[in-house]
Amino acid sequence: MNSYFTPADGVPPLFATGTGAGPRGGPRALVIGSGFGGLAAAIRLALRGWRVEVLEKLDAAGGRAYVWRQDGYTFDAGPTIITAPFMFDELWALAGKTFSDDVELRAMDPYYRIRFDDGTWFDYTGDAERMRAEVARFSPEDLESYERFLEEAAVCYQKGFIELGGIAYNTVGDLLRAVPKMLQMRGWRSIHQMVCSYFKNPKLRIVFSFHPLLIGGNPLSVTCIYSLINTLERRYGVHSAMGGTGAIITAMVKLLESLGGRIRYNAEVARIDVEPAPAGSDKLGRTNGVTLAGGEKVKADIVVSNADTMWTYRHLIEPQYRRRWSNQRIENSRHSMSLFVWYFGTSKRYDDVPHHMMVLGPRYDELLKDIFKRHKLAKDFSLYLHRPTATDPSLAPAGCDAFYVLSPVPHLASGTDWAAHAEPYRQAVAEALERTVLPGLRQHVTTSRVTTPQDFQDRLLSYQGAAFGQEPLLLQSAWFRAHNRSEDIENLFMVGAGTHPGAGIPGVLMSAKTLEQVLPNVKAFA
Repeated sequence: MNSYFTPADGVPPLFATGTGAGPRGGPRALVIGSGFGGLAAAIRLALRGWRVEVLEKLDAAGGRAYVWRQDGYTFDAGPTIITAPFMFDELWALAGKTFSDDVELRAMDPYYRIRFDDGTWFDYTGDAERMRAEVARFSPEDLESYERFLEEAAVCYQKGFIELGGIAYNTVGDLLRAVPKMLQMRGWRSIHQMVCSYFKNPKLRIVFSFHPLLIGGNPLSVTCIYSLINTLERRYGVHSAMGGTGAIITAMVKLLESLGGRIRYNAEVARIDVEPAPAGSDKLGRTNGVTLAGGEKVKADIVVSNADTMWTYRHLIEPQYRRRWSNQRIENSRHSMSLFVWYFGTSKRYDDVPHHMMVLGPRYDELLKDIFKRHKLAKDFSLYLHRPTATDPSLAPAGCDAFYVLSPVPHLASGTDWAAHAEPYRQAVAEALERTVLPGLRQHVTTSRVTTPQDFQDRLLSYQGAAFGQEPLLLQSAWFRAHNRSEDIENLFMVGAGTHPGAGIPGVLMSAKTLEQVLPNVKAFA
């Protein structure tokens, strides 16, 4: 809750509701990008009295959560899994409104179906007894260890998400105060190491370690603290939005506009303008606005970047104003995987396929090493298959299905020529799906499009085409990750996947909440 008013107060008189003009006379804040993090930040800024304008490169809001519509089908471009609905409830409550009045969420059952290469599958649900039965079906001897795993995951949720996730980590002191809890969680272990200490069955080791892939992390490398996702899902469920994830973006835009904020589309930022810092400042510079790709200068009191953080520092800020995020440091960082995504519609329904499904290939550990370590595009793959029409048939023509299938792949350091490889790769994915879970697929495809790592770089301006920013390693998290307040430039702030706490819808929403801890008081600019 912010300190300016409570939900019962409603929208303060300061706001020219619905005019798009922003709060009358308030200082100006620019937000670069209209992804979940950018829109949440813009809403929170507006509620604090800032006159907010969002600058969006694309022709519609959403960023990675953009929506494709073609041939009667609706495809969410990116995020599809809602695991922390209470964070949307909180955002709406700050404005005196109710999230469920604007967006209908449906609980998923199962959360995911995880299909192994031999044709067996594990239905991952929120029902405690059914989960025990699934574990016992694969490995009765692992059932007792499963209970102990849940206990440790709950500790990581409490300490990692509740107690540490909302800290801005703006100073070394913030880091030092967090170290005892990190030690209590034994955060130096990878989640795969943690899971292997509990489960002997190789399939169960996959089931309970794959979650970091949802936020761009390698289960073999990322900290075991991310076992908190298991507890987050069990406590709050996995949901889907009716109308698709894009329905949430649409609702956030309307909420922002009701508070006087506005969005400019087709407004790519070419440079964050920085002037030398005042004498005696510990900063290298101070931002006073941005320059758009067409040359227009837009002045502001503060700038909040929801663009990819490494791209922001590498391409939008001149090197003399970057001490911590030098070109060398950015290039030497370890970046998340990228994604190959095929969106397609079919002329028939596949009603035995659930909303979320993992279709795994023959390798796990070695495929992860190809993607994250060797940066090699392998011939085999594991897939996430999204069938939103299992829940909302309106996303496709009557009697049809909408799908996207996502394959984790290396970022552009692999050197892959995606212009040449995209179609052969799509065909290989189609063949695998037809052979395993979508019989007769290729004769029923009615519409199709793909997104490659090259698109993540060229269209979404993601450094190296990495889909989730820096890889969420222990030494690239919290204080070691790019701060929510720029270390070197006054009045410049970061939200989104590339800053603290990291990727995923809960992470980027929390980055906007954490932003409030480091913002200057609006009265300082009045």
